[in-house]
Amino acid sequence: MENIQQFLPLVAMFAVLYFLMIRPQQKRIKNEKQFESALKVGDKIVTKSGIHARVSELHQDTIIIETMAGKLKIERNAVSIELSKKVNEKK
Repeated sequence: MENIQQFLPLVAMFAVLYFLMIRPQQKRIKNEKQFESALKVGDKIVTKSGIHARVSELHQDTIIIETMAGKLKIERNAVSIELSKKVNEKK
């Protein structure tokens, strides 16, 4: 019985750690993957480096974006979810 009481604070600490840190991180990663897979040609996006563009081609892991200066090839995970949503809400 004493052994269980000794490990109870440790178990509680791991539970708090899971619900406050690990679970929200997993949820954010899942939302990012859904956003990346839902991109389609013609979507307005903002990259994590701040480039505003429109999607012109989609490939497996990369996308071709069209900016005022020309076309760029970037990784799908370089698109910022938060900034892209703000740009699309302003419509």
